[in-house]
Amino acid sequence: MRLQFPQLKGASVFCALFLVALFSTAKARGQVFVTDWFGGTVGEYSTSGETINASLIKGLDFPDAVAVSGSYLYVANADNGTIGKYTTDGVEVNRALIKGLGVPYGIAVSGSDLYVTDKYKGTVGKYSTSGATINASLITGFYQPLGIAVSGGALYVVHAGAVGAYTTEGQTINDHLVNGGINLLGPTGVAVSGSKLFVISNATDSIGEYTTAGVPVNPTLISGIFNPYGIAVSGDDLYVTSDASPGYVGKYTTSGGTTDPSLFSVGSIPYGVAIASDTPEPTGVLWVGVGGMVLMSRRGRRRL
Repeated sequence: MRLQFPQLKGASVFCALFLVALFSTAKARGQVFVTDWFGGTVGEYSTSGETINASLIKGLDFPDAVAVSGSYLYVANADNGTIGKYTTDGVEVNRALIKGLGVPYGIAVSGSDLYVTDKYKGTVGKYSTSGATINASLITGFYQPLGIAVSGGALYVVHAGAVGAYTTEGQTINDHLVNGGINLLGPTGVAVSGSKLFVISNATDSIGEYTTAGVPVNPTLISGIFNPYGIAVSGDDLYVTSDASPGYVGKYTTSGGTTDPSLFSVGSIPYGVAIASDTPEPTGVLWVGVGGMVLMSRRGRRRL
């Protein structure tokens, strides 16, 4: 096929046309990252359940949680009280990016900020993604805080049979936004999507749906999940880890439908789960000279 362009008075129009053509070749990318607590690994899987690399990161110290932001993974090591930083390709950036924690259990990332629950110290700490301590005791007074999620300017923290809401600066909005009850026993994980909260009730093997204002929508939206621990949301899909034998990750819809209750298996004890965003990426690099100007596209890659 021959492409024809009208006579141009400047390079800028041609640049715009060229870049549109280049970036139209971009393809979506989306992966699921899961910690294997007993196996000491983070595995990578496709959102449809294929194993990409079951041991993407190895040699971890009982990893509880994993969070993903851009091309980086942040992993909580429960045994040695650290947060490690890796690329999404599994390359170590800093095995102990953050040190001195008690038992880090949950991680949430927003922009250049990391929020970490410390189950042993009963706190939520705030750090930068480069490892600087902003406030190690941003929020205190919890009894064994577990899962954490962030959306906009709000943090949602699972603690002592409830989910509390706080600002990202540490102010309390409502420390019992979602109150404990028969349908919220042993809560371990929380995920947020828009105005919806999805909360794991480990003791009742279920997932409940609430609004971000704390109003129950369906406290037993999904039931029958054996020993659930971690939860992540991507679009209309929920991914939930199950401490079965062997462990597995199930996929459900945010409306409560079951896509696949055992989407893929994980070596031993899967705890944390995180989803890489489906961000379009260009497929290559091309240098083009136009009237003394040089244009470069960013390199992109898609793992098949």
